[in-house]
Amino acid sequence: MTVAGPIQSNAAARATGLTLDRFGALVEAIYDAALVPANWADCLELIRSEFDGNYVSLIVRPGLRDDLGLIVSASGGRRIVNPGNPLLQISPFTGLVPDKLVTIGDILSETDWRNSQYYRDWCAPRGVFHVLAVDIGTSDGGIYGFRVTRPEGSPDFSEADRALCRRLLPHLKRALNLHLTVNQDRKVNLLYSEAMAHLMVGVIVLDEHGEVLECNPMARLIVEMDDGLRIVGKQLEATYVNDNRKLQRMVRDALGPRTDAGIALVEAMAASRPSGKVSWGLVVQSMEPDQWTEGKHRPSVAVFVRDAEGKAHPPVKLAQQLFQLTPAETALAIQLANGLSLEEAAEALNIRRNTARAHLRSIFSKTGVRRQTELVRIFLNSVAWLGASE
Repeated sequence: MTVAGPIQSNAAARATGLTLDRFGALVEAIYDAALVPANWADCLELIRSEFDGNYVSLIVRPGLRDDLGLIVSASGGRRIVNPGNPLLQISPFTGLVPDKLVTIGDILSETDWRNSQYYRDWCAPRGVFHVLAVDIGTSDGGIYGFRVTRPEGSPDFSEADRALCRRLLPHLKRALNLHLTVNQDRKVNLLYSEAMAHLMVGVIVLDEHGEVLECNPMARLIVEMDDGLRIVGKQLEATYVNDNRKLQRMVRDALGPRTDAGIALVEAMAASRPSGKVSWGLVVQSMEPDQWTEGKHRPSVAVFVRDAEGKAHPPVKLAQQLFQLTPAETALAIQLANGLSLEEAAEALNIRRNTARAHLRSIFSKTGVRRQTELVRIFLNSVAWLGASE
């Protein structure tokens, strides 16, 4: 990590007070970073410039043992996503009281600081001498380290610097909490989307104009096939005129006013496929409007698409664990669940019919079912399919 060239001083500007425009730019950058994590480095660079520092760092994860953690830093024109600091555990700033702002002088004498291993082995080689530090506690109990540094020869952090940092701290804390919430929501939504895809259900979300806002992985695969359904411009369309007329009417109805408050409009149809395969099954459902996004591309209609003919392949290991089957028995059960007869499954697996029958008897005994149709039902309804990979 190298130190940038000479830094233009903002000391005179700070002495006369931080302007609203500059403070507003700092706050805007902080909240932009909360929504887009890749923007943290640029945000820290703006803060570094305001403090005349040579580095500003956000310790996202301090790391333990073999994990060096994650530190995002800014230094002049450089934006650094650092894999970590192997000496961070011996830093005098480790274990600070959350939300309490300190400098080196609050913790150590200058002599003790210069003689410390952390200063000698980590800070001095990187031109770090003065440090302004605070650990920020978040709503989930986590701790983020925030550090501003200056090289030796630069002035120590003044009371004006501390005051500015205190003004920024509430925004940094809120931004980090916002980041946690948004990131959690994104992960949960991704999990829901993946679960629907594993169950072979495509989900297409339309806005208040009937334009496509979002598709889950299965829906993208379906429309890319252009076999009965497609996206033209931003509109979801059916290939055949009569099907498309019905689909557009259902979307318009779902977008229209509701006769009963709180009751979603739900309709279903089949969309024929030029390939001759079994028609797509569609369900069109209205969504409760969001008052805060009125007229701003809000999610308004959900279209669910299912391929009744599609074959899924659950992880064999999960199916084995769930039903206590052998690998051979699991392979047979999957073939039966995908619609094959016992004879067709035996041929597909290249086993003798008597062997397939023996496997089936064992499967019946382990699962407690008596008929093949019942086996298929419990297998298709099992959670094993949710572990399927994309």
